[in-house]
Amino acid sequence: MPALMIGWTTTETRQEAERLASGAVERRLAACVQIEGPITSIFTWEDKMEKNTEYRLVFKFTESKAEKLQLWLLENHPYTTPQWVAVKADKAAPDYQEWVHRVCR
Repeated sequence: MPALMIGWTTTETRQEAERLASGAVERRLAACVQIEGPITSIFTWEDKMEKNTEYRLVFKFTESKAEKLQLWLLENHPYTTPQWVAVKADKAAPDYQEWVHRVCR
C-alpha cells in the first residue's frame, strides 16, 4: 500500500484556499484538505521582508498521487512560487489510512 502523505501550501484568500481544496478533492488527488487561518506569515521575498495574512491548506493523499497533486497544484496556484512541502506520515490510524487510499483510487 502506498504511503499516506501530508502536504502544505498557503494562499492569500480563503476563496483561493477553497478553490484549491475543492479542486484537489474533486479530482481525487487528495482525500481531504483542511483550511486553517487566517495565519500570519513572515518571509523574505525579492530581498524584502514581508508580513502577510494567509490561509494554510493541509492535504492528505497517497504517495501514488504525490506527483500529480504537485503538478496540478503548481499549475493552479495563484502564487508565482507557492509553498509546497509534503512528507510521508510515519504513523496513521489503519482505518484512516485505508479511507485515504480508498478515496484517492
